[in-house]
Amino acid sequence: MRVVPLESDVPKVAAPAHQGDANAFTAALGTIATALGRADSAENAYAAGTGTLQDAVLERARADIALAIAAAAAQRAATAMQSILNLQI
Repeated sequence: MRVVPLESDVPKVAAPAHQGDANAFTAALGTIATALGRADSAENAYAAGTGTLQDAVLERARADIALAIAAAAAQRAATAMQSILNLQI
């Protein structure tokens, strides 16, 4: 029997960026890139026979969630910007 320690489903909170929103945006893109890289590695390991299907599916799900969050945030930012630009002064 293989015993795997449980991971908490509480999101890990990163330290806030102190040098502005640009650093936070860069960090967010880095996190997404890391998730996509881990998913790719897990899928390649499964294809090579050295990884498990469970790991490949889990990493792909994590990457998909990160991309969905980024897309939703971008959509909200675009909507907010459009609302600001439509204000009549």
